[in-house]
Amino acid sequence: MSGAPFGACSGFRAGRIMKQSERLMSLDALRGFDMLFIMGFASLVVAVCGLWPSAVTDAAAASMSHVAWDGFAHHDTIFPLFLFIAGVSFPYSVAKQRAGGMSEGRIYAKIVRRGLTLVVLGMVYNGLFKLDFENLRIASVLGRIGLAWGIAAVLYLNFGVKTRAAIAVAVLAGYGALSALVAAPDAAGAGPLTFEGNLAGYIDRQFQPGKLIYGSFDPEGLLSTVPAVVTAMLGMFTGEFVRRSDIRGGRKTLWMAAAAAALLAAGLAFSGVLPVNKKLWSSTFVCVVGAYSLGMFALFYYLIDVRGWCRWTLFFRVVGLNSITIYLAQRIVGFGRISDFFLGGIASKCPEAVAAVISSAGYVAVCWLFLYFLYRKNVFLKV
Repeated sequence: MSGAPFGACSGFRAGRIMKQSERLMSLDALRGFDMLFIMGFASLVVAVCGLWPSAVTDAAAASMSHVAWDGFAHHDTIFPLFLFIAGVSFPYSVAKQRAGGMSEGRIYAKIVRRGLTLVVLGMVYNGLFKLDFENLRIASVLGRIGLAWGIAAVLYLNFGVKTRAAIAVAVLAGYGALSALVAAPDAAGAGPLTFEGNLAGYIDRQFQPGKLIYGSFDPEGLLSTVPAVVTAMLGMFTGEFVRRSDIRGGRKTLWMAAAAAALLAAGLAFSGVLPVNKKLWSSTFVCVVGAYSLGMFALFYYLIDVRGWCRWTLFFRVVGLNSITIYLAQRIVGFGRISDFFLGGIASKCPEAVAAVISSAGYVAVCWLFLYFLYRKNVFLKV
């Protein structure tokens, strides 16, 4: 999910056809943009909105939190966008590995190792080293990325585009039907799309090892990981398409925008019978967040890799090149205490709303400077 940094755009300008060997700088920038929101930027947005209360700023602040159940907010896009980006990069990685003479067996081994590493890192994030195994949550964000990306990668290596597209449609249709029609046997009359009655929760209670984060349900549980595979597959479809050398960058952008619109239309069309729901990773959620992910990638790709406008990307790439590092580091390093050491005095002399902005901005700054130090030292955590 991370890689070597770029000092400048790869010489790519408008109208040129990207060489298949070139790395997409837009991926690093978009990954950084995505991770920024769980690196304190969401709290900063909320704090800034608090300075000027209004219907618009209240809505913006609310979008920085997950919805309780059905529905959709910006904060619900962070995880699936990251998984989508991991999918986009995979066709490039495989092409590079094959060009370097790596055997198919070694490629499979790398997939398995990466997937399992992410599962273990997810457990570390959840407190593995506390050694309280009775209360250890095995399911995790990183674990789902590892499993969903790994399964999608194996499908990529074994099937062509049309077959994988059929598999993706079948998974969404099948999971959607199960979600809408089959309630948990122990639901006591609760509907299949409710927190109490959903089938995914029942599967978690029966088979998911470890503690469930909500007691009877885990949003990163077993059954709901299946449609997450499609999120990774959408990224891989996108990566395959962008690698094509017979279509110019501007036209690729238009095709991606059209595909995003189609996904959004599909998600909204079925949302009346199958609500958009991140915790269930509903089939409509896959479509809607797939539209967002594809649209954002198309925008970043056009600006950076097609137009060559890349000077502004350093801020995001510093984060994107060490995304796993900052995700884990926030559980270990007291960035908030460091920020308070330098800015706490100033914040204490300000009105509460202004102090919240200073504290939030300080946290983001400390995290970014930590990553910038690693960037300058050419230190990147590769998984």
